[in-house]
Amino acid sequence: MTKPLPISFEFFPPKTPEGAAKLRVTRAALYAHKPEFCSVTFGAGGSTQEGTFAAVKEILAEGVPAASHFSCVGATKATVREQLAQLQAMGVKRLVALRGDLPSGYGMGGEFHYASDLVAFIRAETGDAFHIEVAAYPEIHPQAKSAEADLQAFVTKVKAGANSAITQYFFNSDAYFRFVDDAYKLGVDVPVVPGIMPITSSTQLMRFSDACGAEIPRWIRLRLQGFGDDTASIKAFGLDVVTDLCDQLHTAGVPGIHFYTMNQSGACSEIIQRLRLA
Repeated sequence: MTKPLPISFEFFPPKTPEGAAKLRVTRAALYAHKPEFCSVTFGAGGSTQEGTFAAVKEILAEGVPAASHFSCVGATKATVREQLAQLQAMGVKRLVALRGDLPSGYGMGGEFHYASDLVAFIRAETGDAFHIEVAAYPEIHPQAKSAEADLQAFVTKVKAGANSAITQYFFNSDAYFRFVDDAYKLGVDVPVVPGIMPITSSTQLMRFSDACGAEIPRWIRLRLQGFGDDTASIKAFGLDVVTDLCDQLHTAGVPGIHFYTMNQSGACSEIIQRLRLA
């Protein structure tokens, strides 16, 4: 039997007390799988910073390593320095450093233009205090000028001081393997962990994928459309597809798997249990 794969989970900061209570239940269920760490996202322009840091603090208090997403759109060196000090004081050892999304109607302000600028600044300010994760796009960032430019931007982030990378979710393992091969040829020597999105709702998946440029293969899209409102069939099909994808990745020796949980535990737990049995 192949050895268990390091896994990690991503959550988003809840907006209501009910959401926060539900997320505690979700986290408790997922901790049974002994994640390497759990990360918490940051809204456009850092709009959820307070909620992000509060969720990170709770995860640490629950005895699990927590990574804070950290975006630099519209940020100044002074604000970033202040936030880094806050995270260090909380005991955070891991960051997911991103350029971040621009809030709607917002120009490209701030002192950082690219995630690589942020990575270099964090390293210069804090040395090796943080393990820095960056984002990777096997199917190309939607705003990239070209595949080559996107790959080069990724290499620049790694050379600026990133320790590892997490990919945007994908359903085509070839895209991931090709991206990693191309990056390694350009001197990248850090682990590139595949990000995995369980399929639990076809409308939600289509909406997300259109927004972030993740491709849903035609056969998956058509099968999902064919199920209509039959949520049980959508979930069953989604579990099969995503478990199979994770199995391919695991067999090929990926360095870990990062699950985009959407603050729910059911599908992730089921996929992990199936993989462990495989």
